[in-house]
Amino acid sequence: MSDAPENNQLSPGLYIVATPIGNLGDITMRAADILARCDAIACEDTRVTQKLIRHLGITRPLWRYDDHSAESDRAHLLEKMRDQAIALVSDAGTPLVSDPGYRLVKEAQEAGIAVTSLPGPSAPVMALTLSGMPNDRFLFAGFLPPKEKARRDILIELSPVRATLVFFETAPRLLKSLDTIGDSLPGREVAVARELTKRFEECRRGTAEELTAYYTAHPPKGEIVLLIGPPLQDDKPDDTDIDALLSEAMAEMKTSQAAGSVAKATGLDRKMLYTRAMELKGR
Repeated sequence: MSDAPENNQLSPGLYIVATPIGNLGDITMRAADILARCDAIACEDTRVTQKLIRHLGITRPLWRYDDHSAESDRAHLLEKMRDQAIALVSDAGTPLVSDPGYRLVKEAQEAGIAVTSLPGPSAPVMALTLSGMPNDRFLFAGFLPPKEKARRDILIELSPVRATLVFFETAPRLLKSLDTIGDSLPGREVAVARELTKRFEECRRGTAEELTAYYTAHPPKGEIVLLIGPPLQDDKPDDTDIDALLSEAMAEMKTSQAAGSVAKATGLDRKMLYTRAMELKGR
C-alpha cells in the first residue's frame, strides 16, 4: 500500500530524506522514489551524494547546502521550493541531526512551504538499540567538545540526567573522551558503537577504564557513537567530589556563580553549596 500520488510529479516543497549510514542497502524504497522524482537534491557533499544516486541509477541536479552555506544559498533553496520539489539529504543518516538543516526547515515552514520527512537510518538510534543500555529515556547531545575542560563541563552538566546519554565521537579522540568520562562519571557503564551497518560493525560495553584498555590495544577506526548509562539512584557526589567541583568552578568564576553551576550539575541545594564554597574560600 502506498500514499504516493498516481501521477509521477511530486508536489512542490521540501522533502527531508534519510540516507544510509554505511550500507547502501539500507536506503528505503520511498527514499529512492523521492530522490528519483524530485527536481533537485540539496546535500552536504555533492561527491558523497553522487555515489548514492549513481548506486540508485538516477541522475539529479545536486546543490550544496552545509554549515558553510550563506544565507543567500538558503534563500535560493526556499525560492525554488515554491514551485519545485527539493530533497534535503546529509552525508549519512537522518538530516537535521547535528547538521544545519533545521534553519532551512524553520524558514520553509514560516514561508508556508510544504515540508515532509521520510524516516530512515539514524546512527544514534541504532547504537542505542545495539548497546543493551536502558532506552526508555535517552538524551542525544551531538559531538562531545574536543577540548578537555569543555568536555568535562558538559559531562558534569548532564550527569544528573536520568537517561542514557548519546554522543557522536571521532576515533582519534575516543581515548581522551573515555578518560574524561572515567574521571567525571566514575562507575557509569559506557558503550562504544562504531562502523555501524558496515563490515567491521561492533558495539562494546564496559566501564570507561575497561574500554580505554581495550581501545589502547586495538586503536579504533571509523565513525563512533558513544553511550553513557544513566546514574544509579544512589549516585550522588560525596563531600570530596563536591569540594573538587566547587574548587574547580571557583577557579574560573565568582563564588555565587560557582555554587549555582555546581547546583545545576548535581541537583544539590544551591544555598548549601554556597555555604560550603565560602568555607573552602576561607581556608
